Amino acid sequence: MSQLTLVQAVQDALRCALDADNRVILLGEDVGRNGGVFRATEGLQERFGADRVVDTPLSESGILGASVGLAANGMRPVPEIQFLGFIYPGFQQVVAHIARMRWRSQGHYGLPMVVRAPFGGRIRAPELHSESTEAYFIHTPGLTVVAPSNPYDAKGLLLASIEFPDPVIFLEPMRIYRAFRTEVPEAYYTVPLGKAELVKVGEDVTVVTWGTLVRETLEVVHQLERDKGWSIELLDLRTLSPWDEEAVFNSVHKTGRVVVVQEATLQLGLAAEIAARVGEECLLDLEAPVTRVASWDVPPPLFQLEDWHAPTAQRIVNGIERVMIY
Repeated sequence: MSQLTLVQAVQDALRCALDADNRVILLGEDVGRNGGVFRATEGLQERFGADRVVDTPLSESGILGASVGLAANGMRPVPEIQFLGFIYPGFQQVVAHIARMRWRSQGHYGLPMVVRAPFGGRIRAPELHSESTEAYFIHTPGLTVVAPSNPYDAKGLLLASIEFPDPVIFLEPMRIYRAFRTEVPEAYYTVPLGKAELVKVGEDVTVVTWGTLVRETLEVVHQLERDKGWSIELLDLRTLSPWDEEAVFNSVHKTGRVVVVQEATLQLGLAAEIAARVGEECLLDLEAPVTRVASWDVPPPLFQLEDWHAPTAQRIVNGIERVMIY
C-alpha cells in the first residue's frame, strides 16, 4: 500500500493501464513532456514513449475527434481535457459521435474511451476553469459519467472505466487533487461502475452527494450528530450515470428523509433527477420533501465570491435541518 493523493492515484491508474494493455494511449495538451497541467501524467511519456503518451495541438475538438478514430479502430484512448470548462469546443464530438456510436451501429461497434477532465471550483482560477456541468453528460444517452471522491476510488474507478467497452466521462474533483492522502494498493484493481458507496450508516436522514463534497459533507454530518444527536446516512454516488438507484432507494426506505448535495447549479441538475425518482419510487416512505443543496444559478464567480457560490457547510446544515424538523 502507498499513501497517495487523488491526483497521484489517477497517475498510478494510468501507469497500470499503460502497463497492462498496449491498446491504451493517452493524449491531450501538455500531457507528455510537461506531465499535464496538474502533473497527472508526469513521467509517463518518459516511461512509455511519445507514441503512447501524446502531446496534441490546442484543440479539444481535435483531441476528441482523434480519440473517436482511435477507439473505432481497436485502441483504448484516454484523452485529457485540461478543465471541464474547456470541453465546449469539442462538445459536438461528445454528443454527436462519442455517445452515439453504439446506437448508430445498432450495437455492432462501441467506443472504448475515457475522457478525463478536472471539474469543480473553489481553486481561485480564471473563468471556464471551475465548471460543474456534469448534467450535460448525464443527460446524454450513451455516456457513463464517473466522479470519484477519494484516491482509492479514483484509481479503481479509472481502471474500470478504461476496461469498459463504451465511452466514459471521468470527472476528477480538482479541489481535492492534493487535499489528503489515503492508502492505495500498488497493484492493478478496479472499483465497479454504477455502484454507490455507503460512507456512513444512519437511521434518520439520507444525504447523497459526490466528488469534492463527499468529504466536506461528512464533516457536517459528524458535527450534526454531535450537536443534534441525529443519525445521518451518507452515500457517495461515485458513478453519476447510471447512478445507483437501488442504494439510494434502500436508504430512503429506511430513513424517510433525503438531502442531495451538489456543486453544480440547482436548476435541472442531477439532484433534481434524484429527487424526482425518489418521489416516484419512495413517496410513501417520505417524512419530508426531498431537499436539494446546490450552487446558485449563476456562472461560477471569481476569487472571493467563489466559496459563497458553492454549497457551504452552513447551507448543508440548513438543508439537513429543514428535512429533520419538517
